Amino acid sequence: MVIYIILGIIAVLAIWLVAIYNGLVSFRNNRENAFADIDVQLKQRHDLIPQLLGAVKGYMEHERGTLEAVTNARQKAISATGINEKIGAEQELGAALQGLSIQVEAYPDLKASQNFIQLQNEISDIENKLAAVRRYFNAATKELNIAVQKFPNNIFASMFGFKSEPMFDLGVAGREKMDVAPEVKF
Repeated sequence: MVIYIILGIIAVLAIWLVAIYNGLVSFRNNRENAFADIDVQLKQRHDLIPQLLGAVKGYMEHERGTLEAVTNARQKAISATGINEKIGAEQELGAALQGLSIQVEAYPDLKASQNFIQLQNEISDIENKLAAVRRYFNAATKELNIAVQKFPNNIFASMFGFKSEPMFDLGVAGREKMDVAPEVKF
């Protein structure tokens, strides 16, 4: 009779451990799926950047450093592997694109160009979609991190190779920009 009780306890513990493992796998897969959605938007963004740079080049020939920074950041973002490396590269690309936007303000003829306006609208649309899928990715990351950090999951998570993962945030440059009050001109 005692042996049945011991076997029952072992069976319950095994089922409980399998449930914890399967839950963690689900959270990890949700996060990876969420990043796949980001990848789709990033691909579109990467495809539009050369067109945007082409439209800007004629107007900003002496701003070569800005254009090169965007081109280099785009290449780094395209060649990044792994979610965490892509997050860092995309933060760098976002900062380079913000620098380009600031430089464009000095060229009224460029801002009036129909081709530039269309490209700028397309990039703005993609940035809005990226913001939405980043929120979903960060929610999936938060769920994974909570599951990995909760007791008793944290004991088994490290044994199975699960760990807390970083969020896809604005990065240092994006946070600094948000800390500065907008300038209002009349």
